[in-house]
Amino acid sequence: MNPYVKFVADNVKLIEEAKTLQLGGFPPAPRPDLAPDAPTALFFSPHPDDECISGAAALRVLREAKLKLINVAITLGSKRDRQLERLQELHAACEFLGYGLETTAPRGMEKVTPKTRRSDSALWANMIQTIADILAKHGPRVIFFPHDRDWNGTHLGVHHLVMDALRKMPADFQCYLVETEFWGAMDDPNLLIEVSDQDLADLITATTFHVGEVKRNPYHLLLPAWMMDNVRRGAEIVGGQGGAAPDFRFATLYRLQKWSKGAVVKVFEGGRQLPARLNIATLFP
Repeated sequence: MNPYVKFVADNVKLIEEAKTLQLGGFPPAPRPDLAPDAPTALFFSPHPDDECISGAAALRVLREAKLKLINVAITLGSKRDRQLERLQELHAACEFLGYGLETTAPRGMEKVTPKTRRSDSALWANMIQTIADILAKHGPRVIFFPHDRDWNGTHLGVHHLVMDALRKMPADFQCYLVETEFWGAMDDPNLLIEVSDQDLADLITATTFHVGEVKRNPYHLLLPAWMMDNVRRGAEIVGGQGGAAPDFRFATLYRLQKWSKGAVVKVFEGGRQLPARLNIATLFP
């Protein structure tokens, strides 16, 4: 018998069995002791659950660099009858991971899309000011937000919203920019971050707190496969075409740059691969 038939069948069986596992209700994961004056990192989340799906580097920033990680909930989804419920789920997911949570409005922002940016300058200006106020309030060392081709309309809107807010900040404002991907792959990521087995398990667990979403589509169970494919893709795109694949099981791809003196600047040439054994704080001196 072809052994790969069993290999595929075992993978299918594992996913089917995992569909019966508990959703939410887990005690909080261990978290580091943060200094009272610990610097802040902000994760600008287009939807509740993005903090889990694309948040592997953010989780490492909390656990290794010991920055205070605050999830900024830009929207609470487009279904108004689910928004308050999704906010409760988001609170639970952030509590599990040890993240702070800040909302942009009682039900989140609406119409955060490139279309609104083009056609409703007044509404867009109000949203820019909200994000600029959050940046000024926290003075983050690092911010996470989607890249400019992440396909989903709200993800694209959040990218432009954050960039427009940065342009409103004083000339001396600076922070590291970590662009995330999920719906649309980046053409030019420059950072491949290894995700440990424990961190991945915690991210999957946190995603299960978004009960209404994963009941509809158990996408939390596909995170390992996605992160395995990131290793394949990142080995070539970040490591260089034809380069040897890193000895990572799981990873996520990002673009790391810096905002300084009112502009985006490079922090290194080429690409970097950061294994789990190295502290992610080395990326943010």
